Amino acid sequence: MKRVISGCALLLALGLPLFAAAASAPSHYLFVWAMEAKRPLASVPEMTPADIPARRSGLGLGKDFLAVFDVQPGPSFGKLVAMLPVGDAAQAHHTNYAEPPDDVLYANDWLGNRTYVFDLHDPVHPRLVRKFGSVGALGYPHSFVYLPNGDTLATFQYSGGFNHAAGGLAEFDSHGRVVRTAAAAAPGHPNIRPYSLAIVPKLDRVVTSSADMMGAQVSHVAQVWRLSDLKLIKTMRLPPQFDWYDDTAADSSEPRVLTDGKTVLVPTFNCGLFVVRSLAGGDPTLQHVDDLGYRTCEVPVVVGGFLVEAAQSGHAIVSLDVSDPEHPHEVSRILLSPDEYPHWLALEPRGDRLVITGYGALDTKARFATVDRRTGKLTLESQTIDFMRAWPNGWHGSAMPHGVVFSNP
Repeated sequence: MKRVISGCALLLALGLPLFAAAASAPSHYLFVWAMEAKRPLASVPEMTPADIPARRSGLGLGKDFLAVFDVQPGPSFGKLVAMLPVGDAAQAHHTNYAEPPDDVLYANDWLGNRTYVFDLHDPVHPRLVRKFGSVGALGYPHSFVYLPNGDTLATFQYSGGFNHAAGGLAEFDSHGRVVRTAAAAAPGHPNIRPYSLAIVPKLDRVVTSSADMMGAQVSHVAQVWRLSDLKLIKTMRLPPQFDWYDDTAADSSEPRVLTDGKTVLVPTFNCGLFVVRSLAGGDPTLQHVDDLGYRTCEVPVVVGGFLVEAAQSGHAIVSLDVSDPEHPHEVSRILLSPDEYPHWLALEPRGDRLVITGYGALDTKARFATVDRRTGKLTLESQTIDFMRAWPNGWHGSAMPHGVVFSNP
């Protein structure tokens, strides 16, 4: 026994410093997908293509653009080092949730049905390498995930036109060519609108959520696909929870894979939390495991054994211990200002920083927090990046950030 303990102690002594060093390497840059907006807090109609002229006029929109900021700790923090404007803005929205290993970032203008693809190999000189709209019958892509084979998988909300019918998935190779597509339509479920996705290579699975960006209908499902050929395996109904005041089993949002590489948690925009059971088989199901206690929850990130969630209605960022996925519990919380409504979270790849964007007072700034990877403790930082500034392309006005990712170390 003593020999075993000594061996473990040696491993810990050797391994922990290496892990600590690996987990604390700061990212040099922050990539921000944003749109020029002179009146970011204006009330404008939402959200159909017919509303685009009124949105552009009311918000005073200019271009969608990718900005690159220096976020190294120290005096250079927050310095704008690059700005690449692209097309006319309607609604700059999601990017990849982290910078892909190939340094190629997808970014969409959702309402405009346009997606831009950026090469970030030279971070201070980003390049637009291609753009696209609909792919065949599929339109209005929402979320993008890099695949182990170097391709990118995207969810598309609709097929046959704006909010006409359920969309599906499209896989792009590294040159932007469409490898395959798959339809999400399922009998008995008319309101499917593919929103986000999580890939589970270990089990050859993809889990997609279902929620309509324009809120025209409510969905009560999530879907499981085979990753290798995009065959739809099952459309899973979110089991209703009749003892909750709000319908937490509605509009699944951002599925995430836990660190074991095989467990998937599926949150809902109404702050329910579900775990996928029997994911490797042919008959997966969803089990309700938590109600976060808020009314609106948005983009989460997985940090070790913790799920960190943007609890928008609570003006909060919440850390849940999910080491036992069937019994999650809150371990830490930070409160933002009452006029700040968090939406987007991104984690520093090998560090402990989080970046936060959203709505209200977050319409024109990015905030930062740190998370302790061992305990889940959250700490709000004083640093911010202000998007009400002078821009190098001559834009005179503010800008609204949305999808934001840290650079790879």
